[in-house]
Amino acid sequence: QVQLVESGGGSVQTGGSLRLSCVGSGRLFWSSYIPGWFRQTPGKGREFVAALPRSRGSPTYAEFAKGRFTISRDGAGNTVYLEMHSLKADDTGVYYCAAQPRRSIIDVVSTTTEGYTYWGQGTQVTVSS
Repeated sequence: QVQLVESGGGSVQTGGSLRLSCVGSGRLFWSSYIPGWFRQTPGKGREFVAALPRSRGSPTYAEFAKGRFTISRDGAGNTVYLEMHSLKADDTGVYYCAAQPRRSIIDVVSTTTEGYTYWGQGTQVTVSS
């Protein structure tokens, strides 16, 4: 059974930092999937944050995440991270880890929810002034 389990959310003040973690089921889980992070903020639908292609590419970030957020993976392990710095009140929301099936040797990152097959349960991030 496929499982994605997020952790690391919490409450921080404006300008603070958090690191979210996402563990995929099975040691080789991320060899078959492209990891991504989405978030659902108050009044908005679920929006793309970042994704990490495995082949030949740099991570893909939403505009609001560039320069503040970093997606990474623990080498060949089954944990993916989202480091968030300079957090703002607008970053408040539920953050979801997601897995997009790798369909070719060259990863094509999807920035829409439809591209992702598996989702974690979400972890709450609250940024207050």
